[in-house]
Amino acid sequence: MPLVEVTRDGPLAVLTLSNAPANAYSYDMFRELDAAILDARMDDGVHAILLTGAGDRFFCAGADIEMLSKVTPRWKYWFCLHANETLLRLEQTPKLVVAALNGHCVGGGFEIAMAADLRVAWRRTAAAAKQILVGLPEVALGVLPGTGGTQRMTRLVGKAKALELMTSGENLPLDRALGAGLVTRAIDAADEASFRAAAAEFAKSFCPPHRASMAVGHIKRAVQTGAEVGLEQGLALERELQQRLFQSEDAREGFAAFNEKRPPSWKGA
Repeated sequence: MPLVEVTRDGPLAVLTLSNAPANAYSYDMFRELDAAILDARMDDGVHAILLTGAGDRFFCAGADIEMLSKVTPRWKYWFCLHANETLLRLEQTPKLVVAALNGHCVGGGFEIAMAADLRVAWRRTAAAAKQILVGLPEVALGVLPGTGGTQRMTRLVGKAKALELMTSGENLPLDRALGAGLVTRAIDAADEASFRAAAAEFAKSFCPPHRASMAVGHIKRAVQTGAEVGLEQGLALERELQQRLFQSEDAREGFAAFNEKRPPSWKGA
């Protein structure tokens, strides 16, 4: 059975982490995730990526601790390096990535989710349903969040808040995770199927015919790379990406639709 299930939902590539009971990740899972990201990047029919977990309890509970306890420190280093490379590929792919948090998203699982562009989470509407938890509790194991957590959380919420959350190791309930900026939005749904359908519709809203997905992807590239370089370099990148868009079919359509006072017909090209 694959550890990353890959399916298509119209313009979406849906990547599902699948390793019962908690969808914990291993080197093998990251190799499959890496390949799936590259396949989605190269597929012109894919306009956005939806990343989620199997089942209704966990998006991902992080690394397989039992596995890590059996390997050498040197192996763990190479394991972390490959995980870093995989998530960087996800960030640098010029297609919007939405992480659909179908359950608890903690430790390395949240490190994966932070490499997505947007994070939507299931807020269960049944009164007795336990809400999901989000956080980086690695300090309780005597280690740090080593799959990009220290860097991405700092960029996401700022240095002081990131330090507070990581050094306390607290897992936040959904409403607090929303308030802290760790989760982009909550989706109210009574069951798993309804949440997944709503998350897919949200991701599709950034694809044709709703949006010019090439422009969305180039905005993502400008933001992701521009945040890591100086203003002058970021502006240079912005100009180059804009020039590519000026040459696109969607840009011609966008200007024509504006002048003709009609809705545009986006193709993502």
